[in-house]
Amino acid sequence: MVGTGPRLQMLTDDNGNGIIETEFMNWASQIRLAQKLRTMRMARASDGEAFGILSINRNLNSPVKLDLRLVEADQVTTPWSKYFNQQSQVDGIEFDEFGNPANYFVLKNHPGSMSLVFEQDYNTVDAGSMVHWFRAERPGQSRGIPEITPALPLFAQLRRYTLAVIAAAETAADFAAVLYTDSPANGEAANLEPMDVVQLEKRMATTLPDGWKLGQIEAHQPTTTYGEFKNQILNEIARCLNMPFNIAACNSSGYNYASGRLDHQTYYKSIRVDQADMAMVVLDRILQAWLDEAILISDYLPLNWRTIRRFPHQWFWDGTEHVDPAKEAKAQEMRLSNHTTTLADEYAKQGKDWEVELYQRAREKKLMDKLGISPEKITTSIMEKDDESE
Repeated sequence: MVGTGPRLQMLTDDNGNGIIETEFMNWASQIRLAQKLRTMRMARASDGEAFGILSINRNLNSPVKLDLRLVEADQVTTPWSKYFNQQSQVDGIEFDEFGNPANYFVLKNHPGSMSLVFEQDYNTVDAGSMVHWFRAERPGQSRGIPEITPALPLFAQLRRYTLAVIAAAETAADFAAVLYTDSPANGEAANLEPMDVVQLEKRMATTLPDGWKLGQIEAHQPTTTYGEFKNQILNEIARCLNMPFNIAACNSSGYNYASGRLDHQTYYKSIRVDQADMAMVVLDRILQAWLDEAILISDYLPLNWRTIRRFPHQWFWDGTEHVDPAKEAKAQEMRLSNHTTTLADEYAKQGKDWEVELYQRAREKKLMDKLGISPEKITTSIMEKDDESE
């Protein structure tokens, strides 16, 4: 979902947009923002929520010393000393009279730490400095529920079945050979000690007692349905994340072109929803805090930015590659020709800023004209031949 990280495009003053975008991305690189966002996304899947504290880090190699410090969800909890006043508190979050988060109680050490046996020190973090990202599935919900909660029993079943198959195969392999007889219980076969063990040498012939035969245990593991069972379990596990089976299993051998695209539509729609949610809850908060700090620095941002109250902007994410680039390019050309789309929308699908790309294209064409290089053109006849071949 996060990919290589979001990219900022300001929509205010053209002269200052480039400065803001460049400085913010440089700062984001210093604090490893993309890496922290990926951690937050994984935490929301496994813990149900992600916490980040906007704090000052004097060791940053950036004029803006703002930093995002991630906190384990287990550390946000109500301390023992606060248990007697829980009317306005819900599991580490204190609310005001309007139901808005006012403070967060963050333990200095993880609840599993041995130091908490004797003491439970905590910090009170103002809600303005805390980024809390979770998905509320019911009204009044204050903490998140792990996205993989419905799949927890399935992980145990998959592990048990895999271990059972391995144990059965190992048990069958432990017996190199067995002696058996077809004679009845009171037959005349030679007497042998039950469960007696005989050492066999490699590539050597041997004689057997009278009436006894040498055989091996047939290994019936893994069964023919073992692979199908694992695929069904993986498919059900991935369903709670809106993830198709071929991505969860990293195997598309059973897919064709149409089924692959159909399965991915739901997955990519879910990703776009999560990206929009992260942009609103996490990135917009971070950008506003960064601007509040950057404006206070002398000669860092344009002076007219100090009088702006709103900062219109948008975020670009990594685009998704089409499985058939030729078809997508033809469809894109058709949409642009009949004015059902714009260059901004088409570049946004690829996670690119249309203004930056057009300036780059203009520079390329200018240099090509200077060097006498003419771009190659694909004729319509070639396109028609490609369509006929398909």
